[in-house]
Amino acid sequence: MIDTRTAPYAAFALRIALGLMFIAHALLKYYVFTLPGTAQFFQSLGLPGALGYFTFFAELVGGALILAGIGTRWVAAALVPVLLGATWAHLGNGWLFTATGGGWEYPAFLTVAAAAQALLGDGAYAASSLFRQRPALRTA
Repeated sequence: MIDTRTAPYAAFALRIALGLMFIAHALLKYYVFTLPGTAQFFQSLGLPGALGYFTFFAELVGGALILAGIGTRWVAAALVPVLLGATWAHLGNGWLFTATGGGWEYPAFLTVAAAAQALLGDGAYAASSLFRQRPALRTA
């Protein structure tokens, strides 16, 4: 049974964690691996290098939107393919993310977390709630 009193706060907690994770991974690509280095890594996987730039942008902007609670369902769903790609990229490295090159369990978990966020929606304290129309008060 889902507790409708606390479910919005659970969705909020997931939204904050997922948004911060996406932003952190984007910044890792920018500051540590560099964008040209990220593009080179994508090419080493047989993917177009431009996909590395797209992934950076998707993670940074998508993470910020999820964090703020703007279009959370759609953004989380749109990022699932990015996470499936990350899972695929790490498949050959083994199960644990501590394996050389990183394993596949962490991106697989994040894929499920993003899918859950897409199903749950914004949760509490979302910026999108500022844009929703409030019902008019009835007078008599």
